[in-house]
Amino acid sequence: MATALAGARGGPAGPLALGGGTPMKPVDLLGTGAGRGGFIEHHRLWDDAEYAAAAQLVRVIDERRIELVRVVFPNQHGVTVGKTLTREAFSAALRDGVTAPSTLVFKDTSGRTIYPVFDPAGAPPVAMAGASDLVLVPIPSRFRVLPWSPRTGWVLCDIRRPDGTRVPYSTRGALCGQLDELAHRGLALRVGLELEFHVFRAVDRRTSPGQPGLPGEAPEVEALTSGAQLLSEAVLDSVDDLVRLLRDGLVALDLPLRSVEAEFGPSQFEVTFEPSDALRAADDLVLCRAAVKQLCARHGYQATFMSRPHLPEVVSSGWHLHQCLLDRGTGANRFVAEPGTDGSLSPLARAYLGGLLAHARAASVFTTPTVNGYKRYRPYSLAPDRLLWGQDNKGAMIRAVGLPGDPATRLENRSGEPAANPYLYIASQIVSGLDGIDKGLDPGPPTLRPYTEDAERLPASLMEALAALRADPVFARALGAEFVEYLITLKESEVERFLTSVTDWEQREYFTLF
Repeated sequence: MATALAGARGGPAGPLALGGGTPMKPVDLLGTGAGRGGFIEHHRLWDDAEYAAAAQLVRVIDERRIELVRVVFPNQHGVTVGKTLTREAFSAALRDGVTAPSTLVFKDTSGRTIYPVFDPAGAPPVAMAGASDLVLVPIPSRFRVLPWSPRTGWVLCDIRRPDGTRVPYSTRGALCGQLDELAHRGLALRVGLELEFHVFRAVDRRTSPGQPGLPGEAPEVEALTSGAQLLSEAVLDSVDDLVRLLRDGLVALDLPLRSVEAEFGPSQFEVTFEPSDALRAADDLVLCRAAVKQLCARHGYQATFMSRPHLPEVVSSGWHLHQCLLDRGTGANRFVAEPGTDGSLSPLARAYLGGLLAHARAASVFTTPTVNGYKRYRPYSLAPDRLLWGQDNKGAMIRAVGLPGDPATRLENRSGEPAANPYLYIASQIVSGLDGIDKGLDPGPPTLRPYTEDAERLPASLMEALAALRADPVFARALGAEFVEYLITLKESEVERFLTSVTDWEQREYFTLF
């Protein structure tokens, strides 16, 4: 990981760079000025950098002949949802945002609204009852032109209530709040992403109808690679068309791609990114997952970030989150141990690490938010199963990397699943780490036996993780009791549907026997 805060990518010299082509008939996207004279200016939702990015965005739309703009926000599951606007309608959105039903933030993973929004007794806050609107506010510096749909723009949004206040259930807002707490302490968080996933060949691309609460059948797929050969050049070469497709698409989106790798399992791959500031990394990961799925679908593939697909010999995928705290004034890595000292981490890093371990069971709801993700916690699998840290040990939950004086010193949390909401995953690390710093928590000695040492285990199920979150007050204090209860309610809906569904295992086990 680099050790200094980079300048904000995505600014005027980044992904908004002008392309060629004959301009279309100009549309007055600026009007009184992008963001001016409307909801955005009235509530002071953009800073000077965003106004500058908006002006360049307008030029790009004209130069690149953009006809449609996808106006999206990352929902509670870290999946992008929103509307597609014509270029003319997008002009108004740059002043006033665009409205969407508030029920979008009250849906579980099946698309079922889990709050009785039309019942005053059980509805969410009055300001969001009755399926009232929320407002999607474009973030101009997060604008992209989609390389697979070159006349289509894409912009990430914040979500606000009609009175301009932040929607209390915004997961992006939750991360921003924790980053503000770091800034108050003179710190910043820098993270690096290693994201594993699967790409299969689609055999039957017909859509299976479903409904909220009862998704349709998963598509039929087959493996692209046989697996068993970690980082095999031959395996990667055998899917070179896919590798180039992913590389070209992600780089065109200005994502800081570092590598594309063949992982251990059949059809399993990994992408890694250059380190960046935490909010940027979370935004990039949301865009990356959407891009990989859309690029693959357009070329006859099925990509999935589900941790452990139910397919022969498939190996679980994880998401490893590298992290270090920087001094906001100097950019110096505060995790670096002084040369000549005994130990590889600074006292600040050790206390932060102590917090990660102390709150890991409760934080599992954020790092591993699906029922499926807990099937990854297996011994000797390069995934953790207990609350331990190790010095450059890939079997431990937290891997410490670096030696005294090493500016790239960092902690790598290896417990996350690739489907995790990046804003919540990263926010949970800040909450845990800061509590460790405040209390001076000692992580103990590093482990040499991550799969046999007598230590507390990670939760064995999402149900167990939810109970741990309810019992750990640190997240309710940092994120708000209402926000944490909201997330628990969402996940309990998911668990309830899982527990009341008849599985393939039950059918095989009992149907003929009894």
